[in-house]
This record gives sequence, structure tokens and C-alpha cells, in this order.
Amino acid sequence: MERESMEFDVVIVGAGPSGLSAAIRLRQLAAEQGHEITVCVLEKGSEVGAHILSGAVIETRALDELLPQWKDQGAPLDTPVTSDEVYFLRSGTAGSKVPGALVPKPMHNDGNYVVSLGNVCRWLGEQAEALEVEVFPGFTAAEVLFNDDGSVAGVATGDMGLDAKGEQKAGFEPGMELRAKYTLFAEGCRGHLGKQLIAKYGLDAEADPQHYGIGVKELWDIDPAKSQPGLVIHGAGWPMTESNSSGGFFLYHLNGNQVAVGLIIDLSYENPHVGPFDEFQRLKHHPVFAAHLEGGTRVAYGARAITKGGLNSLPKMSMPGAIIMGCDAGTLNFSKIKGTHTAMKSGMVAAETVFAALQGGDEGGADLTAYGDNFKASWAWDELYRSRNFGAAMHKWGPYMGGAFNFIDQNIFGGKIFMTLRDTTRDHEQLKPAAECKPIAYPKPDGKLSFDKLSSVFISNTNHEEDQPCHLRLTDPDVPVSINLARFGGPEARFCPAGVYEFVEDEDKGGERLQINAQNCVHCKTCDIKDPTQNITWVTPEGGGGPNYPNM
Repeated sequence: MERESMEFDVVIVGAGPSGLSAAIRLRQLAAEQGHEITVCVLEKGSEVGAHILSGAVIETRALDELLPQWKDQGAPLDTPVTSDEVYFLRSGTAGSKVPGALVPKPMHNDGNYVVSLGNVCRWLGEQAEALEVEVFPGFTAAEVLFNDDGSVAGVATGDMGLDAKGEQKAGFEPGMELRAKYTLFAEGCRGHLGKQLIAKYGLDAEADPQHYGIGVKELWDIDPAKSQPGLVIHGAGWPMTESNSSGGFFLYHLNGNQVAVGLIIDLSYENPHVGPFDEFQRLKHHPVFAAHLEGGTRVAYGARAITKGGLNSLPKMSMPGAIIMGCDAGTLNFSKIKGTHTAMKSGMVAAETVFAALQGGDEGGADLTAYGDNFKASWAWDELYRSRNFGAAMHKWGPYMGGAFNFIDQNIFGGKIFMTLRDTTRDHEQLKPAAECKPIAYPKPDGKLSFDKLSSVFISNTNHEEDQPCHLRLTDPDVPVSINLARFGGPEARFCPAGVYEFVEDEDKGGERLQINAQNCVHCKTCDIKDPTQNITWVTPEGGGGPNYPNM
């Protein structure tokens, strides 16, 4: 089948903070130097920001560099942090506020802003379009294109109008080839093309295994009498400590009598009975949270995996004809619980590197190894270096000893302690057999503070065309029952925060079978990461499918 083709100097996959910052910086440089560069951004969501999910408290350092007049230009950063609190929860009813002097310095939020990152990206998209960047929402980058010499030549968008068997329906439209001198991959955590490229070019050969968390978030309208715009709450402890899991929680007060509340669980957890969604639901009953949420109304829900391995897990970020950046590569600074500013900076450095090559007459296809050097010379790399031990310490020694180490490392040594901790076991390899672990009896949701998965997915505005190929691929369809269910108790039914996977009675063969409700998928990628047999591969569905997050 022949596909139409379009050519650009640079194609960027993903309209998140990294991809949009790269696009803006490229066009800024082109205007400054009088060197025309055509730039295209592909976004799989129905609109820019539709798939963006983050806490989010952001640091403006990268934004200050990229668009110094952002306040005058109407950037949606209108809730400065006014108060910063950290808690350690000892049980479902007990907890303590951690004195500020004992909190690792990177976790302080003076000068930062509570935002909807989706709205920030919508605004960045407008700035990019004003600079004549071609932004194409609703189109998935489904396939990497290669030149004869093995270099990346661009991407192809997914076909539209295929049925569940992969056959053409009425109105079928083939994908289009978007060819470029250089392609920048900024798909976010566990990008499915980034995953392929890392494997193809061996980009992680000298890196530690990447590590991830799953973030589950809700947006609430609360009692105006309880509203404290700018209040930021972070913490750790219960309920994760009951299953020897690690992670943390957040609650942020925004303007308009709203709060964002969420839980991040490291996907290195061992107990296959753990359900991140269910852990979050019972967390909200703790008095620290109930005091803010009681009497309020939940208005939005979402979930997204987080790339949190840091510097030690950072792969080589360039390859022939392409660069991988932002959370696709893993530039989040875990010690700050922030990745927006570092993702933006990685995109800006990529833009500057590519622009210098093209301005010098480069015809594309080269391995721009200068990108690695340029990123290493930036403040973003310095931040990642200083936080290199943070996650590994928590995984190695837990919240008490790990927290003490991080306090010493960050507050006394400024992140430059003499040792580097390593975390070399992949997250999916951590699961223990179900028989060796304590079952968890999660309470039934009360419909006031806690809810079920299906009602949650409903308010994520998730939608997929039902009659299309399933975008959750099983390498071996027998493995979910023969291994995952038999040995690990079917963890996919619990680690998915959207009810995509469930084990049901197999009327034909007897026993049970795995049912995949792909329409529920919120594109969090947890299944691709945590499946103990690595039998599930997430690929892109039709463009525009998935969640449509409002103000998330």
C-alpha cells in the first residue's frame, strides 16, 4: 500500500513539554539567524494537552529561558506556592508533619507554581503555532521509518479505519509518511517508539535498567472554606508500607476551589496483590486527606507511568537521524518530584544541537553525539547528577534509612556525596509469587472519598473506537493464565488503574481466560512495564483515542 509523504527539516513526536519546547526553540533560532527550518509536531491525543497528566508543581527555570515574557503572554501559571508541608503517615489514622529542616532541600517549593500541566502544554502549543510550527493533533506516530543506511528517516502515522481483525472498513484512510532530516522523540514515559529505538541501537548498553512509578491522580472541587491556593502537601508511608512498597503522595491546592490529589507507587513493588488504584482510594480516607476532600466533589481522574530512574538509567540520547528526549529518555529529577523543567531543557538543548547541524549544511541522518555533550553541559544534567542516588536509596533501604541517606546526601553534600548507589533489578523482575505474599483486602469504595475503577475511567473522558485492532498485544496468549495467573495471581487485573485486564470464566476451555477491555485504556503504560513475563506490548491505537483530560 502506497502512502502519501510530507517532508520537514525536523519532525517531533509528542506535544508535551519537551517536544513543544524543542519546536519553539527551533523556530526561535531560525528567526534569529535567518535560516528557514520547517518543523512538524505529531500528537496522538485529540488535542494538545489531552493526554498530559502530572501533579503538577513546576519550576520555571526552563520556561524563563525559553519564553522570558511568559507572564505577559498569558501562561497559565497563576497559583504560586504559598505553603509547603511534608507528612509521614504511620497508619490509616496516624501521621506526623516532618519539620522543614529535615526535608531534603530539593523537595522545597519556594518560587514554584501549582499548575495544570495539560493547560500549560495547550498554551505552549499556541506559542509554537504562532511561530509557524505545524502541530498535528489526533495523529499517532505508529512506525519509525529508516533510510537504507539504517538511520532514522522519520515516522509514519497510523492507519485509520481498520476493524478489530485489521481489515479495512468503509472510510479507511492509510497513514502518512512524515520524513525529516532529524526526528525528535518526545513521547513521554515508556514511549512505544522510543522503546524500540533504545533496543535497536542499544542506547541503554551502558545505563542501569530504567525504573518507573505509576501515578494515579484526581481533581476535586472542594468546599470554598477549605481552599488554600498554593498549599503543597507531599509525603510517604502508609498505605505503601503495609506491603513493603515505596512511593509518595501529593495534594495541591489550585485556584478556583480545586485540589489535585494523587499517589505515586514505585513499580518495583514485590507483592503481586498490590493494586495502585486501590491503594490510592484508601489513602484518601486518611485524616490528612479527608480534612481537605470531605464535602467536595471529584471531577476528573487519570493515571500515567513516570520514568524515574534518573541519571544512572539515562540512555545514550542520540542515534543516526534522531534524538530521544524528555521522559521518553528519562530526564525527570526524582529528588524534586519534578520533570517538566528538565524535560523542557532537554528539548531546548536538542533544538540547539539540531539547528547548529542544519545551519552548517548537514543533510540529516547523522548521529548527533554533540547532543549528549551539550546536555551534559547544561544545568539539567547537573540536577540529575545531584539526585542520582535518591531513588536507589529509597529502594535499597526504605523510607527511614533511605530518607536519612537522602537528607545527608542532599542537605549536607549538595547531592555530591562520594558514592553512587545502583539499582540494577528491573521493576517487573521484583514481583514475588502470590503464595509468598500477604493478600490485601481492599475496602469497598464509599462513593464519597473512594470510588471504583469504571466510574473513574468514565470521568477521564476515555474513548476508543471499539471496532479497531487491539492496541495491547500479547506475545503469547496462553501466558496470562499459565504463568501470570498461576504463579503471580493475575497481577495485571490489579496493576492496571483502568480495569483493562480481568480474568473471566472461559466457557469454551474451562478455567479462566484474560479479557482485555482496551476501550478503558488511559495510556498509562503500566502493563508494558510491570507485566512479570513482559508478554504485553502497548502500541498506539487510532489517533485521537484515549483519555481527554480537562485541566489535568
